[in-house]
Amino acid sequence: MGFDRYVLSGGKRLRCGFTTGSCAAAAAKAAAIALLAGEAPARVEIGTPEGVRLDLPVESCVLGQGFARCAVRKDAGDDIDATDGALVCAEVRLGGEEIVVDGGEGVGRVTRAGLEQPVGAAAINRVPRLMIAHEVRGALEERGCRAGAAVVISVPGGAEIAARTYNPRLGIEGGISILGTTGIVEPMSEAALVDTIRTELKVLRAAGNGPVLVTPGSYGENFSRDALGLRASRAVLCSNFVGETLDCAAALGFEGVLLVGHLGKFVKLAGGIFQTHSRVADARMEILAAHAALAGADSALTGELLGCATTDAAADLLDAAGLLSPVMRSVTERAEKQVKRRAGELSAELVIYTNARGILGQSGGAAEMLKRLRETEAAK
Repeated sequence: MGFDRYVLSGGKRLRCGFTTGSCAAAAAKAAAIALLAGEAPARVEIGTPEGVRLDLPVESCVLGQGFARCAVRKDAGDDIDATDGALVCAEVRLGGEEIVVDGGEGVGRVTRAGLEQPVGAAAINRVPRLMIAHEVRGALEERGCRAGAAVVISVPGGAEIAARTYNPRLGIEGGISILGTTGIVEPMSEAALVDTIRTELKVLRAAGNGPVLVTPGSYGENFSRDALGLRASRAVLCSNFVGETLDCAAALGFEGVLLVGHLGKFVKLAGGIFQTHSRVADARMEILAAHAALAGADSALTGELLGCATTDAAADLLDAAGLLSPVMRSVTERAEKQVKRRAGELSAELVIYTNARGILGQSGGAAEMLKRLRETEAAK
């Protein structure tokens, strides 16, 4: 399954896959053909918005009174994707003048404003809807049929799959989303991750103004709940994309952002590093050593810091030398300047912590931003 297209990521050659949107379009085309021809093709070819042609196998076909239903299995290539292997089905019935696309079992429904589709609609995004309609229309017209059709996309087990995706956070209930702006899945796609962050921010912004909590991952979200008293109902996980998340929040007009992150991630902000993945830039120890030197650390200690494998180990060394507080104060001040420079007119504050030591530093306005977050959460 799949097709012969690869990308390089992290020094590895990774195989691309195809989106749920491509699967839905292919399944719908196969069902339209089956409805008129009396049997489904073994494979169908579809176009993608990126210009790549996909030749996909059709796994099953059911012919009934006035309808045909076919399925195509999702192949995410080498990407880590909860929907990999899911069977995407399309049922086609002739009728009307237009091609009308809706979702059935296992396809989520939108329950919150701010997403691409309106509240109540099936979570089938605009580009997949266009792909489905185009392929069905083409299949019908090639066989001399000018009628419209009703297309229902379903995904067996979609509700269970959705629990492993961002859909519950976005207010999409009952199943997965049918997605894909290019039709192609690129493994480890940074653009796809940033797009997910942007979507989550849009949903929160549509729910009302007020600050938003941004953390790199679930550890930060848990710390915000357990140590800062937040429900995290207005939280966005930014992964390594701190800078892009600030940019998106600023563009959407949020009242403010509170960044909460572990020292291992957020020490990089003091060096102006806003994509915090280690393969992009790993200057954790260099930054800590520089600030330790400013606080009076001798060459032996700075050398030991440079040799640390983790920031927790570095914090232990600084604590033993009586320098943890001044170093963290210096790091936090520098990180605050860098964050505010990147945020522009957006009000942005930060909290830096470790699991063992709790809060190690916070910017000047963090306490007030935390208060506003609590008030906003309580009002919902």
